[in-house]
Amino acid sequence: MFMRRRRPLAAAAMIGGTAYAANKAGHRSAEAAMQEQDQNAQIAQLQAQQAAMAPPPPPAPAAPAGNDMVTRLKELQTLKDQGVLTDAEFEAAKAKVISG
Repeated sequence: MFMRRRRPLAAAAMIGGTAYAANKAGHRSAEAAMQEQDQNAQIAQLQAQQAAMAPPPPPAPAAPAGNDMVTRLKELQTLKDQGVLTDAEFEAAKAKVISG
């Protein structure tokens, strides 16, 4: 009986080649995922540095000086009307408020 010769090496090469290609693809996708994680970490670190370096926001604008002066003068007038301040004390306090 004549036996047909099989090609065991060819079959092994096909299986091995497929396994090699799959392994390489797995490594490439794992490397890509790690690179993406590294990039995200670097971006987060840079954003934190920029936030730390950013100048503080400007202070809220103060109430206009005229409004504060008017309020203070009204309070002085009320005190004068109530008899707490004399005319001389009122004039001195008013001059002090107006001068700043």
